[in-house]
Amino acid sequence: MAGPEVMNIGDGDFSKEVLQSDKPVLVDFWATWCAPCRAIAPAVEDLARQYEGKVKFTKLNIDDNQDTPQQYGIRSIPTLLVFKGGKVVGQIVGAVPKTKIEDAISKAL
Repeated sequence: MAGPEVMNIGDGDFSKEVLQSDKPVLVDFWATWCAPCRAIAPAVEDLARQYEGKVKFTKLNIDDNQDTPQQYGIRSIPTLLVFKGGKVVGQIVGAVPKTKIEDAISKAL
């Protein structure tokens, strides 16, 4: 469900791809059955193209990977977490306008 600019990750590579990343990372916690998740996907992909090379964009399917969402207290989806230096620096819950996602990303830069 992700474009080439957005990397699908799981519990196994979360630490390497997100926590150890040398640049900010947006993690989109989603599921295939989640209509709001599908609604924000085009905005996330647009922003991934816009911030290519500056921010890493990832998606984590909560049905296939349950440890990481549990660790970060993900209770509803879509939830977007922005990480910088291995720490959460931004959080968005629900289907929101692209500008709100962009605000969270720009604060991490």
